[in-house]
Amino acid sequence: MNNDNMQAIIDAQKANQRKSLMKRIWRYKWIYLFMLLPGLAVIIIFRYLPLPGIALAWKTFTPTFGAKGLYSYLTSSQAAGWKHFARLVKEADFWNATKNTFIISLIKLLFGFPFPIILAILINEMTMRRYKKVMQTIYTFPHFLSWVVVAGMVLNLFGDSGVVKSVVTSFRPSAAANWNFLYNSAYFRPLLVVSDIWKEGGWGTILYLAAIAGVDPSLHEAAIVDGANRFQRIVHITFPEILSLIIIMLILQIGNMMNANFDQIFNLYSAPVFDVGDVIDTYIYRITFQSSSAMDYGFSTAVGLFKNVINFVLLIGANRIAKMFGHDGIM
Repeated sequence: MNNDNMQAIIDAQKANQRKSLMKRIWRYKWIYLFMLLPGLAVIIIFRYLPLPGIALAWKTFTPTFGAKGLYSYLTSSQAAGWKHFARLVKEADFWNATKNTFIISLIKLLFGFPFPIILAILINEMTMRRYKKVMQTIYTFPHFLSWVVVAGMVLNLFGDSGVVKSVVTSFRPSAAANWNFLYNSAYFRPLLVVSDIWKEGGWGTILYLAAIAGVDPSLHEAAIVDGANRFQRIVHITFPEILSLIIIMLILQIGNMMNANFDQIFNLYSAPVFDVGDVIDTYIYRITFQSSSAMDYGFSTAVGLFKNVINFVLLIGANRIAKMFGHDGIM
């Protein structure tokens, strides 16, 4: 069977699967709706109801809560015009945080995004079912650890009294004098990427394993009859079958590039690595809650709005590029 015939079979199988899926969804529509309600409630409460707060970007706002309520104080706050955005353009620390955010997110995209895909395919190719389940559990478990715990583990491994230093200095005693792994700008970004892959890589395989499980076994059976080896089946059947999911996840990650994981960086960074580790979210936190002056919610909101606008532009751009190459995209 040549590649054209195999592709025709795959396309026909996809069409049948879509029809069957839509029929099942319509049949159990009320169950699906009931399951969606908690998620919709969370999105509405935490995403849509706070939207009027965007007005703070054009206000001089002092938080004084009373009987009138937050939105009454919002509307009565003094207008600031574009003052916060003008200040944003002049802030050198803001542009450094923007650059760091983009660089860290780009490195995570290049190295972290493919990892769950490769790991999911490798787990799926395991022949021992019990061992496969054990490995999947092991890889998924770090996701449930908070970044506070992970930061403590990193400190115990790479800190001045950590295990890594003890092992290295046992072979090279001179390394103890200049040991500053956690406070070295050259190591901080790779540390972020590796720790993020270790913590979230296994969790990311869940979607891909589910997609792989939905591949029609008859496609593999036909390929085996035609003499395809395991690698060829991965390339010509497994990967094309999950490509649409990969594209969707890639678009969503590109649209989230200006969020560089505040929890991770906040728990791992320190003053010596601010030049390479300070991102927009940590910058907002510092100017809002650690500044010696009064809390400036207006400027913080302007910075957050700028970040979200860039995310939106990246999302739309990535979706359009995906459609240019013939993929469905997300909208």
